[in-house]
Amino acid sequence: MQTLEALTREARALAQGQAMPSADEAEVARQLQICNACRYCEGFCAVFPAMTRRLEFGKADVHFMANLCHNCGACLHACQYAPPHEFAVNVPQAMAKVRLQTYVDYAWPPVLGKLYKRNGLTLALALVAGLALFLLLVLGGSGLGQSGAGTSYLVLSHNRMVGLFAPVFLFAALALGLGVRRFWREITPATSGAALTAPAATEATLAVLRLKYLDGGHGEGCNNADDAFTLSRRRAHHLTFYGFLLCFAATLSATVYHYLLGWSAPYELNSLPKLLGAAGGISLLLGTLSLFWLNLRRDPLHGDAAQKPMDLGFIALLFLTSASGLALWWARGTPALALLLSLHLGAVMALFLTLPYGKFAHGVFRSAALLRHAVEKRRPNPIGIGAD
Repeated sequence: MQTLEALTREARALAQGQAMPSADEAEVARQLQICNACRYCEGFCAVFPAMTRRLEFGKADVHFMANLCHNCGACLHACQYAPPHEFAVNVPQAMAKVRLQTYVDYAWPPVLGKLYKRNGLTLALALVAGLALFLLLVLGGSGLGQSGAGTSYLVLSHNRMVGLFAPVFLFAALALGLGVRRFWREITPATSGAALTAPAATEATLAVLRLKYLDGGHGEGCNNADDAFTLSRRRAHHLTFYGFLLCFAATLSATVYHYLLGWSAPYELNSLPKLLGAAGGISLLLGTLSLFWLNLRRDPLHGDAAQKPMDLGFIALLFLTSASGLALWWARGTPALALLLSLHLGAVMALFLTLPYGKFAHGVFRSAALLRHAVEKRRPNPIGIGAD
C-alpha cells in the first residue's frame, strides 16, 4: 500500500500538471525528508545545503540533487539510519538510480534514451563495428604491411578521416547539448529561477575542475571499500579527466596545424600535437586503470549495480583509445602501424558513437547541476534555515 505521503505527493504532481514521480524518485524524496530532519551530513557536499532550502522534493528537485551527488559515499558511512536500520537511508545508491533515469528522460532524440540501459551491449557492438570498418579499410588499401612515416595516410587519408569522424563527433555534441538543455530548463525554476552570473559560473567551473565534492566534505577523500577515507577516486578521476582534455587539445592543435598553418601530418615527436597526445594518453591510461580497479573494489552499497556494465564499458573504451594511441608511437615507421591505426580509430569511433548515451553524460549533467547550485546558493534561503 502507498503511504499517505506518497499519495499526497502524487496528487500534488497531478494538480500541477506534472508527471508523477517514479519509484526511484519517490525513494529519493523519502530519504531526503529523513535527512532534512537529521542534517548530520550538512557540510559533506553540495547536496545537503541544497536540501536544506526545501521542505518538499518534487521531480525537478530530485533530478537536480541526484546530479549534484558525486557518489563519494561519505554520507552513507556517517548515517545512523543506513541499512540495516529500518529507515534504510542510502543516499548514494538512491541518487545513482535517479541519475540514470535523468539521462534516459532527457536523451535526444528521446527514442535513443533506452540505450543507456543497454549500454554494455551497445558499447561492444559499436566497438566491433568500428574495428571491422577500419580493418576493412586497411585490408582494402595499400598500407597493410608497409612501413614509413606516412603509412597511416596510405591506409586512410586525412580528409577521409575527417569525413568519417566529424559527423559522428558533431552528432554526439548535438545530442548531449540538447539533452542537457532540457535538463537545465526543468531544474531552473526549482533552483530559484535566477539568471546565471559570473561569480556563480566561476565557482561552478572551479568545482568541476577541482572535483571539489570528491573530497568527502572534509578533504580526506571518499569512502571506497570500507569506512577508510581515500583520495584515490578523486586522483583517478583527475588523471582521466585531464588526460581526456589533453588528448582533445592534441586533436585541436593538429587541426590548427593542418588547416590554418598548412602543416600536414605526420608531425614530429617534439611537435605540440604529439606532446599533448603523449601526456594525455599516459594520464588517461593511468586514470582508467585506477578507475577500473576502484570500481571492482567499490562497496556495492555505494551505487547502482545495474549501472556497472555501463561504467566498465566506458572505462574500457577510454583505456583502449589511450593504449592504442600510445602504441602508435611504438609502431611509427613499422609494418604494424596500419593494424594499430585501425584498432585506435575503431576505439575512438566506438567512443564517439556511444558518447551521448553512456557514462560520459554524468560529467555534463553534473556540471549543469553544479552551475544551478552556484546560482541558487546566492539567493536568500526561502525557508530561512540551513546554511550554504
